[in-house]
Amino acid sequence: MSIDDTMTAIVGAAPAPRGTGTMDATASADAVALARTFRPVATDEPIGPRRRMSGATAEDAFNLTGALGAAVAVATLLFGWFTPMTGAVGWAVVTYLLFVVVYALLVALRATGQEVTDRVMTALLYSAAALLIAALVFVVCFAVFRGLPALLNLNSFVQTMEPAGPLDPLSVGGIAHAIVGTLIQISIALSITVPLGIATAVFMNEIGGRFARFVRTISDAMTALPSIVAGLFVYSAVIQLITHERSGFAASLAITVMMLPIVIRASDVVLRLVPGNLREASYALGSSRWRTVWHVVLPTARSGLVTAVILGTARGIGETSPVLLTSGVTAVMNLNPFSGPMISLPLQVFDFVKSPEPNMIARGFGAAATLILLVLLLFIVARVIGGKGPGQLSARQRRARATRSRDDLLRIEGRRSAAALAAPDPSSAPDTRAVPATPPTKDLP
Repeated sequence: MSIDDTMTAIVGAAPAPRGTGTMDATASADAVALARTFRPVATDEPIGPRRRMSGATAEDAFNLTGALGAAVAVATLLFGWFTPMTGAVGWAVVTYLLFVVVYALLVALRATGQEVTDRVMTALLYSAAALLIAALVFVVCFAVFRGLPALLNLNSFVQTMEPAGPLDPLSVGGIAHAIVGTLIQISIALSITVPLGIATAVFMNEIGGRFARFVRTISDAMTALPSIVAGLFVYSAVIQLITHERSGFAASLAITVMMLPIVIRASDVVLRLVPGNLREASYALGSSRWRTVWHVVLPTARSGLVTAVILGTARGIGETSPVLLTSGVTAVMNLNPFSGPMISLPLQVFDFVKSPEPNMIARGFGAAATLILLVLLLFIVARVIGGKGPGQLSARQRRARATRSRDDLLRIEGRRSAAALAAPDPSSAPDTRAVPATPPTKDLP
């Protein structure tokens, strides 16, 4: 039955009030006509201008350009003619404030208050993003530019500082021992932080209770813990009482103390975003709590958990003060994290740049650029492991899913064919229906 037939039946079955003659039929026809989907008739009436949902119009470009030009001109007059203000930073700040004010006035000439607020907030957000990208590009380019003389020598990545001194050229010595020490320390810290941090976040979200609230409060408070305090804690609790020497393992413990609150807090936020109906569906299918967490909650939040690990790694890999107290400074390669000092890249940068020699400063900036590249490499690896968000499949995953579906279909069809061949043919089977027995005949005398 179609929608029109259904509406007709409903309207026709409704009881009509008394004293309504022809009006009932008219009302029924109007109701059925309104229920139908119809195409509007083309007329000669003028159509309004098409609204652009994306991109910038000529008016927007004029407002931005005019506001920027007016801000630059007024700020230059204020700093060069009318006021005693000086300085490039102050000029940039005044220019930006004038730009926002002038842009709001230009937009307000032909727009409502709500549109003015929307345009101004959009300009502020774009400005914040541009400032952030500019700061990042400046830091990377400055480190690479200052460390380029050291980076151009390949011995910087394969040699240690054992044969080199402060006055030796850049062709002698390198930071291979610092790179290896950084990788060993961050690997130990990640092996402790990732399972412990994610397990704590799962406990706070899936178990809950008073103790979970207490753990959440402690982890939130530890995010603001100064790094030097973490280094002092490990120095007094591990080095002074147990090992009695600085080592890479002690530095890894200090880095773990700094990374753990970040991973716990970020993982907690990510796990809260997992829809509750996914858990309910898993429970409805008879799954236990831990199978639901392992097969539903964690795979859904995988990309977010990888982001949490990246944030923790970025916090721990660049720490200097706790490593300075716990790992020690050395110029030789040390592959044993439990014995002897083991230097890392941040500590090596600190040790290089405090020297007055230009070559040592160049080595320090080269080590800083290497640290940036190492963090970028770890970020790329984490992104590859994390993959896309839940429900977003790559081309390879879509092909694999199609292959599995085709294999399942072939397997099901094969089972059906085997079952059909194994079943007996009803036409060739003997007739086993019960035949009524004939009564025995008596012999005649």
